[in-house]
Amino acid sequence: MKIPIIRQLYQNQSEENLEKTLEVLEAFCEFRGTTDEDLNVAGELITNICGALEVHQNVKNGMSDRDALNAFSQKVLGSIDK
Repeated sequence: MKIPIIRQLYQNQSEENLEKTLEVLEAFCEFRGTTDEDLNVAGELITNICGALEVHQNVKNGMSDRDALNAFSQKVLGSIDK
């Protein structure tokens, strides 16, 4: 997870584009010829896209951009600590 990438995706891509990209990456990960390195890269991209989608949703629900990004970051860090 990289907050600057999530911010960039949130600011420059619509939810629809992010969802379509997410579907493609998930399908790519299911291909049996995908290497571990490919899966690691795709997994990082998927995490960042999911973060951007969550930021979009939080902003729709009334949060500021900054608060939405911080909330996602804290959510991820909180799940790591458990």
